[in-house]
Amino acid sequence: MNRRTLLKGVAAAAAVPAPALTGPDSFDTPGGADFPKVGGNLGNQNYSGLRRINPGNVRGLRGAWMNSVEGGLRTGNSQSTAVAVDGVLYIESALGNVIAVDGVTGQTRWRYEQTRGALTRRGVAVGGGHVFTKSNDNYVIALDRQTGQVVWEKQINGYGNIEKVAVVYHDGLLFCGTNDGPRGAALAVDARTGEVVWHFWGTPGPGEFGNDTWEGDSWAEGGATPWIHPAVDPALGLTYWTFGNARGGNSSQDGSARGGQNLFANSLVALDLRTGAYRWHFQSIHHDIWDMDNVMSPVLADVRIHGRRRKVVVYGSKSGMYFILDRTDGTAPLGIVERPVPQELRQKTWPTQPFPVQGGWTEQRVVDQPLGTSVPGDPNRAVPNYVQGALYDPHWDTPVLSIPGHGGGADWSHLSFSHRTGLVYTGFGYVAAAHSLTEASNGLRPPGEYQTGGIVAVDVSTNRVRWKRRMPYSLAHGNGILTTATDLMFIGQPDGNLLAMDACTGRELWRFQTGAAISSSPIMYRAGGREYLAVYAGGTSIPYGNSAPRGDFLWAFEIGGLLGPVPAPPPPVIRRPVSGGPVEGTTVVIGRTATGTTESFGVASMAPTHLRVPVGTTVTFTNHPGNAGSRGVTQFFEGLFDVMLAPGESFTYTFDRPGEYFFNDPASPRSTGKVEVYRP
Repeated sequence: MNRRTLLKGVAAAAAVPAPALTGPDSFDTPGGADFPKVGGNLGNQNYSGLRRINPGNVRGLRGAWMNSVEGGLRTGNSQSTAVAVDGVLYIESALGNVIAVDGVTGQTRWRYEQTRGALTRRGVAVGGGHVFTKSNDNYVIALDRQTGQVVWEKQINGYGNIEKVAVVYHDGLLFCGTNDGPRGAALAVDARTGEVVWHFWGTPGPGEFGNDTWEGDSWAEGGATPWIHPAVDPALGLTYWTFGNARGGNSSQDGSARGGQNLFANSLVALDLRTGAYRWHFQSIHHDIWDMDNVMSPVLADVRIHGRRRKVVVYGSKSGMYFILDRTDGTAPLGIVERPVPQELRQKTWPTQPFPVQGGWTEQRVVDQPLGTSVPGDPNRAVPNYVQGALYDPHWDTPVLSIPGHGGGADWSHLSFSHRTGLVYTGFGYVAAAHSLTEASNGLRPPGEYQTGGIVAVDVSTNRVRWKRRMPYSLAHGNGILTTATDLMFIGQPDGNLLAMDACTGRELWRFQTGAAISSSPIMYRAGGREYLAVYAGGTSIPYGNSAPRGDFLWAFEIGGLLGPVPAPPPPVIRRPVSGGPVEGTTVVIGRTATGTTESFGVASMAPTHLRVPVGTTVTFTNHPGNAGSRGVTQFFEGLFDVMLAPGESFTYTFDRPGEYFFNDPASPRSTGKVEVYRP
């Protein structure tokens, strides 16, 4: 289906009027005494109207209480954000258990233990007297809000994996996304019974609108799972869902057997909240071969554009661009253009990709900074010897290094829209990725690259960057932002620090060490006549693996609290690690996973990949005599050596300073090693 036909279908569907609904909830109600859902309100604005904590006294914030909700758990992936209702906080742990905590005292009121094994969760829903969670085996579970006792459990099979996505409650319905499957659907479930009310497939089947955007039967394994929670506009009667990347029989990087635009992968889709009927869609990446899906929780806002009040939805994350769309019909009040992009016929790439007229908020090409210059240098600096590319440069069997990367941009960090500033805020990551069909799954994050990030604030009325600040860590994986009516902005880091910043300028005002990496959103609430800031510090593996400090710490803070910061845990390792553990020795064999094996061009084809030596050691690098051609070593980013060797040749270098020195092979940059130099 061509672009013109698709737009005609969108316009026809958008012409169907959405019923106006009334109810107690508005998409933009600021958080007050309650912070009742992940995202704060139905518009996912992560904004609090509370004013007790302000720039004048924020330095007086200290811990009111801390609850180690699992009794000292220091493993697993904690990606859940707390919610607060009637003075009680509800949080899911790394095990997927649900814990209710008194918002004043920090004491556990009740806990629900998962009965089907641990799973990563991203947040409960609260409504109708219940707390709603999920479990393995595709169960949705309703718990009594006062006691934690199971009210009902419902297994929902046939729509994809119903596990980690945060649940959204509105007016008797649960909106449940699916994740990590060959095909997934957006679901509405009756909150009283667990029965499915409606579903909408991410990949349309035969006879459904958009099915002809998939070659043959490729839709059946097309992916496009809605793996993050939606937004809801009750007045328009619409829900807004973001659908994930396209997949294929080989990997998400292989588009050769799924020609077409591949709807509704990489799309924002507006659905009737009562029936699930399609209203309109916008696809941000056509025929994705980079795992660059803009799966973020959509943010709703009413803003003035060109002198007119517009109802908009903010969409975009991994690509480092925001698409500002009219949420009634999907049109673009600030303009979006389709631009030609490089092609690879074997990949069946789409000839154009959409770009906002204003451009993106992050860089879109890696930087070729010479070796031996400042270290670490530009955060978009390319690891040497890779073919360097830009956003949407295609690939086949040679890795092409590009940014923002499938783990960069904003990925799935939770955004915040401030009613006060009119800005939308997000944490993002600098995590370049090398794509090719030689890579499994969704691409290679080159070993040795620095994985850092930043925070950006964009004016929704213009789609222009107001301010941007680089940070020492990637903030793209659940590192949500909270803004307040006093122009404060809060965000947690993977090193355990919770930061308060000036929402107008990005200037840091306060920090507090919580003891574990933060991969959740801070919230505010009122209880017992006092106002609190709260955050869950648990940690997760992306992108820093097991080096990110883990915990089970639910913290609440107030002005004049009695608890100080805890000792800082070991910080995450920000450079992408090599494969394999440390080995003592003095020799590295190039092109072998181990001495005596056949020649390899894989990531682990340095023997060893991690050599550990004392200061003053001379290390010998040898191109195995059995290799077919020249191999070599390029040390980066200090530029200590860069040599090519014929089979059987060797090179020596004496390491006279402590540190870690990464190197890769010019003949195959995927092959990467590290020499760790220590002082005895």
